[in-house]
Amino acid sequence: MTMPFEATEDSELDERLRDPDPSQRQLALIELEDTAEMAHVPALIRALHDDDAVVRRLAITLLEELGDTRALPGIIERLNDPDPEVCDAAVTALRDIRAEGADAALPLLAAMDHAEAEVRRGVIVGLRELKDERAVQPLIAALRDPSAAVRREAVITLAYLRRPESVDPLRACLADADEQVRLVAVGALNVWNSPALLPDFSKALADSDWRVRVEAAIVLGRSTLSAAIPGLIAALSDSYWQVQKEAIAALGRLNANGAVPSLLEFLKSEMSELRRSAAYALGDLRAREAHAALTNLTSDPDIEVRKAASRALEAIDRAGA
Repeated sequence: MTMPFEATEDSELDERLRDPDPSQRQLALIELEDTAEMAHVPALIRALHDDDAVVRRLAITLLEELGDTRALPGIIERLNDPDPEVCDAAVTALRDIRAEGADAALPLLAAMDHAEAEVRRGVIVGLRELKDERAVQPLIAALRDPSAAVRREAVITLAYLRRPESVDPLRACLADADEQVRLVAVGALNVWNSPALLPDFSKALADSDWRVRVEAAIVLGRSTLSAAIPGLIAALSDSYWQVQKEAIAALGRLNANGAVPSLLEFLKSEMSELRRSAAYALGDLRAREAHAALTNLTSDPDIEVRKAASRALEAIDRAGA
């Protein structure tokens, strides 16, 4: 029977962590949960490179509890771990060690220029958790990284930080060669919801990738930018029904009364999703001219369409009462 650790020396822990059985290496760390001390730190740092993901995760957790800044470089490397649970543990450890007085941002910022793209990406994820404003300029620089995955994470992290100096660099990302970068850039710019960004959102509404166009329509629908209405009406002719659906919803939210004739046509669509969205939008607009068409739609074969039509009629009737 294996005895639990009490005042285990570093050399003894090293020996147990060299056991060929990963379950024994895991047990060695589990038994340290309440008794870990600074003497164990070097062995725990070495365990960060163990072949077993559970061992790596347990080592991170113990190093987090000890709060020793010597562990920061090794924990940063684990931001790029192939096991997502290890990555999550690394992010949490970096945040908590920093809370105990260590400056976790400094080694993360130093790793921004790492040769491996996956490490750079992981570092940016770590910086997002720390919410350290010193990261803004390095993150802006990362928007030009050769790796699309790195650029995407930089966009998301800048949105978290919400610094005004990142607006123009994020606007430039709407022309990125990678559609996923453009997609998250639209969402990131939505944080500011500024009329000055209308040309950028309108540009995204005409993007070559339909998913970017969908995101742009959603963002415009959540805004108060009535000047977006003409572009959204044009988007009703998009070749992708997903874009049409979000443009319909956005027009309803923006009180686009001029779109009523177009929305009435969608009540006849072969796609139930579009009929349902048009019904809700016409209800949002309190469009009395849609009353007869919506009444007919209460007999639609799709139950969700019938619900939407009924609710729209209730909204219209309340407005006219």
